[in-house]
Amino acid sequence: MFRVKKLTDYAVMLLVELGAAFDADPGSLRSAQTLAEDCGLEVPTVSKVLKVLTQQGLVGSCRGPAGGYRLLQPLRDISVADVICAMEGPIAMTECSVHAGRCSVESNCRARGQWHRISEAVLAALSGISLAEMRPQPAAVQDRSLPLATVNA
Repeated sequence: MFRVKKLTDYAVMLLVELGAAFDADPGSLRSAQTLAEDCGLEVPTVSKVLKVLTQQGLVGSCRGPAGGYRLLQPLRDISVADVICAMEGPIAMTECSVHAGRCSVESNCRARGQWHRISEAVLAALSGISLAEMRPQPAAVQDRSLPLATVNA
């Protein structure tokens, strides 16, 4: 199964939550405690995720009693791919898609080029979705997906 790690999922949650504060006041700060309460997560987990997001330049922080965290740019400018790369590293379906020479059978693999192509397609798809689009949508806008029969056809 291909899926993002829990901490990456939490990172998206926290960034979307920070997006609400950013929209109201781009300079406003939210504490790790408040974010944890609002997202239903443990404070140590939130702190761990925010530390990574700060190191990767997606979130700014300010220390002190009135300190906290804030987005450094609007959610529309942050893609899902940006968050995955920040939390997990490069997006790739196989190790050889990113780093040549790490696979013992790489020289005999006829599928390597196709895995690279698939990785690029996944990256493009995830890069095309902003965190603004990850926010809850009104019911009328929410279901824009294709019917299952169309997807499987």
